[in-house]
Amino acid sequence: MQVRAARTREAIIRGAAECIDAQGYRGASLAAICRSSAVSVGALVFHFRDKSGLAEAVVEAGSATARAVAEAAAREDDSPLHAVGTLLCAITVLLREDVVVRAGALLARERPDIAARWHDAWTPRLTALVAQADTRGELAPGAEPGLVTALADHLLTAAESRRPGQRPDLDPDPDSDPGQEITRLWALVQHGIARRST
Repeated sequence: MQVRAARTREAIIRGAAECIDAQGYRGASLAAICRSSAVSVGALVFHFRDKSGLAEAVVEAGSATARAVAEAAAREDDSPLHAVGTLLCAITVLLREDVVVRAGALLARERPDIAARWHDAWTPRLTALVAQADTRGELAPGAEPGLVTALADHLLTAAESRRPGQRPDLDPDPDSDPGQEITRLWALVQHGIARRST
């Protein structure tokens, strides 16, 4: 019975995420969420007190996924500065491919009262990587860790708000690797902030 309840809850969260992603928080009605989740209104209200509580659950689920991906990406490279790029790419790909993560990001923009801690899913790891890069002497003189972290965070914020096909002039191939652009951007940034070997 508990397994079935957990599956139902998960289905409702995913259905809500699909509706929020497509229509925004205000446009995602409980009736539409029930249809998307293939559950009754009774099942929905059994698991969630209201639409706001359901949106909070979407953010929590998306944050947990993003946090796990950020932690894994941060361990993939010996260079903390390169690992920042790996993390940025991984989160960008996740935003394109995971509707729950994408809905969480959208809620952070539309309902910051619900999703105030959305960026906490990866910002602590990002900040730590930049600090490690600074400690290891990977940053160029004048490349302040706080500014480097802010720049990387701005790149992710831009990735959050970009939707496939939204800017065809900037996204000529919607089927291309979603992490490719952020990887190229970070390589350009890294060229400017990395210490030159002598």
